Amino acid sequence: DVDEKERTSAPKPATHFVDREPPVLKKTNIDPTRRYLYLQVLGGKAFLEHLQEPEPLPGQICSTFTLCLHFRNQRFRSQPVPCACEPDFHDGFLLEVHKDSLGDGSKMVDATTMLSICDPVHMVLIRTDTFGETTLVASYFLEWRSVLAAENGVTNVAVELLGVGTESKVSVGVLNVRLEMYPPLNKTLSPEITNTQFALERQKTAEKERLFLVYAKQWWREYLQIRPTHSTRLVKIFAQDENGANRPVCSYIRPLRANRLLDTPRQAARFVSVLGYERAAVIGGGEGKQEQWCTLLAFLCRNKGDCEDHANLLCSLLLGFGLEAFVCVGTKAKGVPHTWVMTCGTDGTTTFWESITGHRYIHRPINPDDPPLVEQPKPLYPYRTIGCLFNHQKFLGNCQPSDAVEVCVFDLHDESKWKPMSGEAIKSVCPPGTASSVPPFPPLCASTIDEAVASNEIEVQLRVLVSEHRKDLGLSTVWDDHLSYLLSPALAAYELERTTGVSAGNEEFQDAVRRAVPEGHTFKGFPIHFVYRNARRAFATCLRSPFCEEIICCRGDQVRLAVRVRVFTYPESACAVWIMFACKYRSVL
Repeated sequence: DVDEKERTSAPKPATHFVDREPPVLKKTNIDPTRRYLYLQVLGGKAFLEHLQEPEPLPGQICSTFTLCLHFRNQRFRSQPVPCACEPDFHDGFLLEVHKDSLGDGSKMVDATTMLSICDPVHMVLIRTDTFGETTLVASYFLEWRSVLAAENGVTNVAVELLGVGTESKVSVGVLNVRLEMYPPLNKTLSPEITNTQFALERQKTAEKERLFLVYAKQWWREYLQIRPTHSTRLVKIFAQDENGANRPVCSYIRPLRANRLLDTPRQAARFVSVLGYERAAVIGGGEGKQEQWCTLLAFLCRNKGDCEDHANLLCSLLLGFGLEAFVCVGTKAKGVPHTWVMTCGTDGTTTFWESITGHRYIHRPINPDDPPLVEQPKPLYPYRTIGCLFNHQKFLGNCQPSDAVEVCVFDLHDESKWKPMSGEAIKSVCPPGTASSVPPFPPLCASTIDEAVASNEIEVQLRVLVSEHRKDLGLSTVWDDHLSYLLSPALAAYELERTTGVSAGNEEFQDAVRRAVPEGHTFKGFPIHFVYRNARRAFATCLRSPFCEEIICCRGDQVRLAVRVRVFTYPESACAVWIMFACKYRSVL
């Protein structure tokens, strides 16, 4: 009997068939009104980059591969396997293809109906190194419907995975995949029928994309005729995904509901900001920025991405919360290209959201024609110019005389200020249109990290690192457990402030510390924030701060040290890690 939540919401990342059953398919309750695709990954071969990989010793930490899947609002994750030339994947995933509506229990959906379900199985391969750093290895869209024409309802597919970014034409390895329908089909289709269907879909998609390209070129010509200087503005109509495919930017956005995982738009902004930030890698020198806008599944599975990935996700979540949100493309200081998010309030308020930090800024345009009676305050936001903005339904090019953000007027209905693209044209290449090469959005998954366990682990490791560091300096270390515990409210308050902008509970914290520090003693505390859970890396960063180093290396009379760690988990494997080091000692003057 399936719990209702389990039935309707996406499974957690670790929930997959093999977790509950041995690799041999024994018994499981299959709902008779549903059709399932049983997808098995039976090993890999030709991962040549790992040809020289030594066999890991038992218990030794080694680099691993993890395979993440998304299909029709369901997500799965394989067991991690050691990186090798022939990785030992042995996983099975039960994907629900179709569920009949109530009352249709007598007639099971047939192969012809399932042929019209054109959602692919999106497979993302992640490598995790010995330090826990993740790398996107491959992203692949599996056409599963070949199984509908397989003789005995079973088909084996050799899936050749290609690399990502600059290596999107290079093979990284082959996965052996076995597909099977459950319950078995009474009647299979002929391969001619399935191949004809695939060809028709490809043709339809290609034609829509061609027509959109023709329209986009025409729109760009018109945009340049308004003002020749428009050619230097950052107007981005297409962007390359991790597989090197050029896609309209609007297709990277979709209203995304976080179900019960996030409660407010500001909490969504906090979640996006604690996903790791990493610029797309570029091979060779030069100032050129490698462009790679990731599909949402690849971004979430890696748990890090560039500013575009963060902005696209935040915009999608804000749209899901019912706000009018757009991604802005422009520059920061020194002309560095950047993307951020903007929301338009019903009262005319324009708010900028920085997806990397979670900060929000109210935009008040300066009228350049006003006499400079009063020196205008410098805007707080870091943005300098804006070329265009877009969401899943609109694309607008900035055609105001200046593209400087501070003088921009965000009256998006005024076509003399913002040149719109046809909504119909955008709809033709962005879901929920029909056939499309745009991957469906996966749902967010709940965190699998236990906050208390993770906090404790990091804290224990930091105590060891501090004691070792002080020992090297010839200092002994005495920990004050009571003082360590008293630091908790401060860490909770810092996270609350980052999420809501509201500070609370400082009076109680100050009072407790005053009571814990005797007369004639000095207290010093240093809070710091990370988005990863590697204690050694965090400690090395802390030592680079003179304030923190002063506490950790504190000398004096009756020195007592304290450290408190608080991990706040967010959806996926995102987390905010707050650490506070403190010391108290007798003041000798």
